[in-house]
Amino acid sequence: MGKPCPKHTAELKRRAVRLYNERGTTYAEVAREIGVDPSSLADWVGRASAAAPDAGANPFQMAEDLRRLGRENERLKRENEILLKASAFFAGRRL
Repeated sequence: MGKPCPKHTAELKRRAVRLYNERGTTYAEVAREIGVDPSSLADWVGRASAAAPDAGANPFQMAEDLRRLGRENERLKRENEILLKASAFFAGRRL
């Protein structure tokens, strides 16, 4: 039987990825320094880079999308409120 897989905190993983990115050295060097397996570090770096927004993403487009989604959210809330009032009205008429 192998030894159980150690549970590393999200903070340790975030710091390890940042350390790797700052130094630009190999996975093995950074992993040895913090006491983790190099393949684990490579996996964390890969996941972090996949989760990060594209470097070429337009921040202005993202802001416009956020405003558009906020307006849409408000509209949907108003529609939901109208539907709730209508259902209460019709439920009261049936009785």
